[in-house]
Amino acid sequence: MEGSQSQSQNNTSAGKGKLYIIGIGPGSVPQMTIAARDVLMNSDYIVGNGTYLDQITELIDKQEIIRSAMGKEVDRAVKAVQLAKDKIVSMISGGDANIYGMAGLVLEVAEHEGLDVDIEVLPGVTAITAAASVLGAPIVNDFAVISLSDLLTPWEVIEKRLHAAASADFVISLYNPKSRQRKSNFSQAIDIIKKYKNGSVPVGLVKNALRTADQDYVVTTLDEVMNYNDWVDMSTTILIANNESRIWKSNNRERIITPRGYQRKYDY
Repeated sequence: MEGSQSQSQNNTSAGKGKLYIIGIGPGSVPQMTIAARDVLMNSDYIVGNGTYLDQITELIDKQEIIRSAMGKEVDRAVKAVQLAKDKIVSMISGGDANIYGMAGLVLEVAEHEGLDVDIEVLPGVTAITAAASVLGAPIVNDFAVISLSDLLTPWEVIEKRLHAAASADFVISLYNPKSRQRKSNFSQAIDIIKKYKNGSVPVGLVKNALRTADQDYVVTTLDEVMNYNDWVDMSTTILIANNESRIWKSNNRERIITPRGYQRKYDY
């Protein structure tokens, strides 16, 4: 960490800043990378959505904090890029910054503004891998990640992606399944997926994955998943397995196993 701090001070004193775009993981500081924690603690500024800033309060000390709300992503990106001309700035993003996160927007803003800013993206644990770790081994074969939010992507495009992923029998992770404004997208997605997958296909629903105090999960099947429709919200990650997947009951827990294909090559 001393090396990181020294580098931060040297960059700032020379008038040369840097912008880090950091995936802070699922919302628990112990689940963050060591590199992300070191950079955050040695930044001049931390920029982020208030929800995510509240998840890293133990790492905030002398840094200047720029807090904003959902819907102000462009403003945050512009501010971070401008500050990074001569300061060490960390833009935080939930999960991984490249998966429905801030990395793309920040780079677009820097490109649009024509600013020669040193930018580095630090990865984080994203919802699909966090949820998978809770459920067992549901994504060890080919998978697709699809957001059901139609705020930035037209629903017609989302439907095409659902048809394509389900028809190819990908394991499918659904992000942003429901909100107060989008109550029917989840049920419509399940209707599409059921056209291609057996009703017995395992489905895992994980709420607040790896946030120890609030984590909860359900293992069910495609035929039964809508029984939990009222339980699903924006903090829930959905994992719909493939037609070879199965539910394994062990030690009073239900886990999902998606075979990688070893059973076809080796006798075990």
